[in-house]
Order: sequence, then structure tokens, then C-alpha cells
Amino acid sequence: MMKNLLTMLFSLTLCFSSMNAQRPEIPANQIEKTPPAPDSVNAKYEGGMFGFSRKQEGSLRFDKANERLAFYNREGKEQFSIPYSSISIAYPNSKAVVSRTGQVIGVVPYFGILGSLVKEKRHYLVIHFDDPDVNAKGIVNFKVEDEKLLNSVLTKLAQEAKLKQKGNAYYKPKAQESSQ
Repeated sequence: MMKNLLTMLFSLTLCFSSMNAQRPEIPANQIEKTPPAPDSVNAKYEGGMFGFSRKQEGSLRFDKANERLAFYNREGKEQFSIPYSSISIAYPNSKAVVSRTGQVIGVVPYFGILGSLVKEKRHYLVIHFDDPDVNAKGIVNFKVEDEKLLNSVLTKLAQEAKLKQKGNAYYKPKAQESSQ
């Protein structure tokens, strides 16, 4: 009985995974353009800034007047900022993780294997920077809820920081980096 159940689950897994591969390719002229990013975006700080080890909810704000990206906590108090001139690389990152529902299902007898199939995708903005205050390099991560929003924020950040595109990532060319 258990062997038949496992065989059936394995077959279903293969079936659903192959369905994803059968999607038609979308022509380039039908792909949506990235909408412009707002000046303030809800984000969760995940770590990477010197002196700020605690994860926290807040917002990222583009500060054009001071040429920087600032992170504010829920109360609207500025926590830290990264000058556009200090940003060397920025890129999106996604991770598929087992959702809370999947974790709950995972502890139910006979259905535990199904829990690992209930996943959600989390989207992160990753920024490499040179911290001018401590003369060190850092990598800061922000979780953004929506992939389209993440892409628009990344595009706006790249424009503001004058970064060049390479695949999904944006970088500051060496000649430009050394002249500052």
C-alpha cells in the first residue's frame, strides 16, 4: 500500500513538473515593459549593512536630492542609506521556499511529502556597495513582495546610480568606479 502511494506521488510530481515545461514561448513584442518604480517601496531589510543586524520591515526610498537610496523603518525613521556613487552591483534574486502551509502539511502523517511541494517564491534586491564610512565592501539584501515591482525598483536604481546592464544584473564599470 505504501509503495503504491509513493509511486503515485512520484508520478504526479513528474506530471506536474513536465506541465511547466510545455508552456509556449512569448514573443518579444508581447513582453510587458517594466513599469516605472515609485519613489517609495515597501521592503524588508534582510541584512548586510554594518551595524544593522536585525531584520525589519520598512520602505526603500529614492532620494534624488541627496543621490542615495535610503531605508526607513515602519515608523518612518531613517535607518541607513547607500549613496548611488557607492553602489557597484545590483541584481534580483529569487528563492523558492516551503510556505507556512507546506510546513503545517509536512507534519501530518502520510501527507508529509506533499508539504514540501507547497512552495512560494521570494524576491530579493541584492546590492553590493563600498561603504565610505568604514572603508569596507558590503552586500545588503531587501525582500520585495512582487517580482514586477522588484524589476522596476532595480531598473530605477540602475538609472539613478548610472549602472550598466549585464543579464539581470547592473554594475558600475571599472573605469567609472576608479574615477570616483
